[in-house]
Amino acid sequence: MPIDPGFTRELHARVDIASFIGSYVPLQKRGRDLVGLCPFHGEKTPSFHVHPEQGYFKCFGCGAGGDVIAFVQKLENLTFPDAVRVLAKRAGMEIEEENPQAARVRNEKETIYEANKIATQFFARSLAGADGAAARAYCEGRGISQASIEKFSVGYAPESWDGLVNELHTAGITLEAAAKAGLIKPRQSGGFYDFYRNRLMIPTFSTTGECIAFNGRALGEAEQKYINTTTTPVYTKGRHLFALNLARRAAALDQTLIVVEGPLDCVALHQAGFENAVASLGTAFTEEQAREMRKYAENIYLCFDADAAGTSAANKAIDIAVHAMEHAGSSVRIVNLPAGEDPDSFVRNRGAQAFREVLESAKPSIEFKLDREIERLQTGFHSPNAIASKGEALIREMTPVAEWDKWRVYVAGHLKVSVNDLRNSRFLANQMNFAPRRNSPLSASRHVSLGAQPASFEREVLAIVLEEPSLLREYLMRIPAHRFPNEVYRQIYERMLKHEGDLRTGADVLTLFAEDHTSVELLSSLAHRGQTVRYAGTDARRGHLDQIAGRLQLEDEKRRYQELSQQIDNLLGAGEALPAELRGEFESLALKLKK
Repeated sequence: MPIDPGFTRELHARVDIASFIGSYVPLQKRGRDLVGLCPFHGEKTPSFHVHPEQGYFKCFGCGAGGDVIAFVQKLENLTFPDAVRVLAKRAGMEIEEENPQAARVRNEKETIYEANKIATQFFARSLAGADGAAARAYCEGRGISQASIEKFSVGYAPESWDGLVNELHTAGITLEAAAKAGLIKPRQSGGFYDFYRNRLMIPTFSTTGECIAFNGRALGEAEQKYINTTTTPVYTKGRHLFALNLARRAAALDQTLIVVEGPLDCVALHQAGFENAVASLGTAFTEEQAREMRKYAENIYLCFDADAAGTSAANKAIDIAVHAMEHAGSSVRIVNLPAGEDPDSFVRNRGAQAFREVLESAKPSIEFKLDREIERLQTGFHSPNAIASKGEALIREMTPVAEWDKWRVYVAGHLKVSVNDLRNSRFLANQMNFAPRRNSPLSASRHVSLGAQPASFEREVLAIVLEEPSLLREYLMRIPAHRFPNEVYRQIYERMLKHEGDLRTGADVLTLFAEDHTSVELLSSLAHRGQTVRYAGTDARRGHLDQIAGRLQLEDEKRRYQELSQQIDNLLGAGEALPAELRGEFESLALKLKK
């Protein structure tokens, strides 16, 4: 059976000819073309040209040329159907072969495509003619240039009730088919009348180039500002995106699309240089639209009007976009415009650079959603425990398990609670659970002076045991050598611990390193006053070593607390129960670190 022509059109839209041929032939940019050595004949000077915008290749040496299907046919010596199958597999498309019923559907679609094409031409002539003066003035007032009018095929539907009816009839389009296209409507008394009248007409094209729908914008006051094409055999409301046929090429450069609400917003952004903008065609943003964008871009900016309706649309769109795109490895960011602005007014009043800046400051979807909920919590009357509990619930609901700790820091800072309060709130909601325990074995070391910083505590330990080597045995377990970050200090300390039974005085220590001039020099410098803190006696030295040992223990407990916290996050994220031992150890550490 023959292959549906609509399928091959979609295949051309999906497969980027430059990338595909570039995987076989090294290509270099030359003007608007890509040039390389022809794979079909031997040559030393490049004469093989690829024209990405037009979608074809041409060799000026051997004469080979054609579209991407022709390239596969010639390169792999395949028939047309087999070449289509090769490309379809690469594009992740399921091939559609045409049967008699499909042929009838295709014929109906082709008729509607033709009707829409004729309508587009009719509207364009009307805008340029005498009837289009008011529409041209409207375009000028909105800052729509002639170049944009031509790029987007903008037109005008005159006030006549039968102008388009007559145009379609003259062109041989059956009026019943035109009615199915949504261009005209049947009269109760018989016959048909124009559906669009006295409106700026903005057509929507499929990614394969056919006109599939229209957006009619009233020029003045009207009960309906916009009238859009409803569902037809070639157009499904909520599935397509305005200007995706244009934006997909720009999106290929940086894998980014900007989504706005209205076509005129989109036109304004393209005119300002943001040619990767698309519009949701006046419908609520849908999962089908998100999946369609996923074919062309990995990063999405949602930019809706800065009014109540726009905020509501953004909130709904985020959930849809995240579900359809972020689970597939894409990212979604939210653009915040100033109050009262829409993309069209913003870029016209403030310029392209200002819009680039709001794009750069756009928030990741998770941050936007968290901010929205954080604001609600901040304006409510909640206890600190309730705020911590609700904040933790937001994190677990809205963010991936692997990022819970990252977002706890963010949420805790905004809610003015501690990160540990968020973690503990998972099952330690009662503040009374954190009451101090009088007989805690850690009470002596809990309020540890942090005067011994990581960069200097090793020197303090060495200086103390140099003065009183007998303390080595007492602290060898609480201050182990592996906790010394500095390798030189660690090696000296390890050797002292190994020979601690033979060391009575500082002279014994220096004798131990008699042949190690570097160590002797270092220890001698520590022995001089002014290089380290001096202590009045054994109690003072022991007190300082206690502080250091307590600090190291605290670091161990914090590290273990983080490990347990991650284990708990993983279990909760997987919906599994917490083992009693794990929970008990975590609660114990949480209580200690709370003090």
